[in-house]
Amino acid sequence: MRIGLTGGIAAGKSTVAARLSELGALLIDYDALAHDVVRPGGVALPRIEVEFGSAVLNVDGTLNRSWMADHVFGKDAQPDARARLDAIEHPLIYAEASRAEQHHPEARIIVHDVPLLAEVIDDIPFTFDHIVTVEAPVCMRLERLVEERGMSLEQAEGRIRHQSSEDERRAIADIVIDSAQPMSRMMAQVNEIYQGFLSEMNRAVE
Repeated sequence: MRIGLTGGIAAGKSTVAARLSELGALLIDYDALAHDVVRPGGVALPRIEVEFGSAVLNVDGTLNRSWMADHVFGKDAQPDARARLDAIEHPLIYAEASRAEQHHPEARIIVHDVPLLAEVIDDIPFTFDHIVTVEAPVCMRLERLVEERGMSLEQAEGRIRHQSSEDERRAIADIVIDSAQPMSRMMAQVNEIYQGFLSEMNRAVE
């Protein structure tokens, strides 16, 4: 069973993903894959340099993430900057995700943790048995981005503005987790959801 997991930035998706992994799911983390493809020596980095110029690199040859964030998500970013970056990274990330599945043929439940799933749902080369979105109020997410990730309020607002809306994520999901609820209650909900996946699989083979 393949599960798509998504949610707005700082909504609590990573916490849910970690719990699903603890319960036994194979977790494919698209943020981690995105970091891998832009590491020094990675396929994407020279393509990004050609597309955006040498300023995208630090002096040690690593990706200048602060520069990229400002020029892709900042208020002065070019309108097509995000699309240009995605065109380079996304096919490489999908290929890595496919390899991860192939390396674990024993996995019963595979969770694709895709922050931007609503944006790429028509292009991603996978189908999902269920899609889960993790949601929290924007004010709570802004507070988390500023306090926990050290962003300025302007940076935090820019990151949220450049993502799909909650309505768009809910439109593709059949399961919604509210991360504004107490942590113990949310974890209990995640446990129940996972057991539901297992029961569904068992019924399918009976």
